[in-house]
Amino acid sequence: MYNNFDKGGLEMSKIKNNALGVILCLAIAMPAYYLGKQLPLIGGPVFAILMGMIITFLVKDKSKVQSGITYTSKKILQYAVILLGFGMNLSDIVKTGSSSLPIIISTIATSLVVAYVLCKVLKMPSKISTLIGVGSSICGGSAIAATAPVIEADDEEIAQAISVIFLFNILAALIFPTLGGMLGLSNDGFGLFAGSAVNDTSSVTATATAWDGIHGSNTLDQATIVKLTRTLAIIPITLVLAFKRTRDAEKSESTFNLKKIFPFFILFFILASVITTVFNLPGNITAPIKDLSKFFIVMAMAAIGLNTNIVKLVKSGAKPIFMGFCCWVAITVVCLSMQALLGLF
Repeated sequence: MYNNFDKGGLEMSKIKNNALGVILCLAIAMPAYYLGKQLPLIGGPVFAILMGMIITFLVKDKSKVQSGITYTSKKILQYAVILLGFGMNLSDIVKTGSSSLPIIISTIATSLVVAYVLCKVLKMPSKISTLIGVGSSICGGSAIAATAPVIEADDEEIAQAISVIFLFNILAALIFPTLGGMLGLSNDGFGLFAGSAVNDTSSVTATATAWDGIHGSNTLDQATIVKLTRTLAIIPITLVLAFKRTRDAEKSESTFNLKKIFPFFILFFILASVITTVFNLPGNITAPIKDLSKFFIVMAMAAIGLNTNIVKLVKSGAKPIFMGFCCWVAITVVCLSMQALLGLF
């Protein structure tokens, strides 16, 4: 009888600690999400990571909230990816985005190869290299959010990758509209370029909007569709990484649990996309779900910031930044080269 009381007390304590940690992440996420709306070039996830890191720097003992922080950085992150699927109408993507497939495939392959080679040359940890390669080539924070649970990346690796992506998001938004003008890109050509070479949705929006402001055009819609087409690459990439981990576990003859390794949340992401497509869900239904997905990502990034040592992050930043730079330049060159080759300037 006493044992039952003890177990009940432990469960209540665990629920309380989880709740406190989730509430803390929620309290950080709300102002970060608002600031991200006001400054989309930086974005809510970056604000959330920075706030979380500052709080961790100032408050050393987080034992009472740690379980809830961990829950948010793992589970809430997966829920965010699932909800992201409701913003993917596959018929629209096939109709408008299919012409960009050769360029998207080329840029993704290029970024992954560059990340792999530099991982070996610079002797960088494979997980941070994978996150930077995937984040640079597919869709920034969303791709990192989907990939991190599959490869079991820790929170500092996720924060490092997000920080690198953020840096080159800003550079892209500042440089690409001018670069596109110097190269004589058409409005359609720049929409394709922005959607293919800029790695995060908010930065794609900022870059296309800057171009439209200069040229009085409407490239934003096309850039967004191309970006969504890239986002679909999350599916094959995460599945390949999951099967690679399974194969590595088998080769090493270590015990592994396929159910634990396989990214089942990606299957729910696919299901959400199929539901949106089959039922042709209107924007007034999908828009709030997409907003909730973005908010969950901000919450998860707050948790990751709370688990990140800002001093260690700064000290270890040179190699990841160099890798991000190389991926960014390679993607830009390949994208423009493919557009010129296909006559899509």
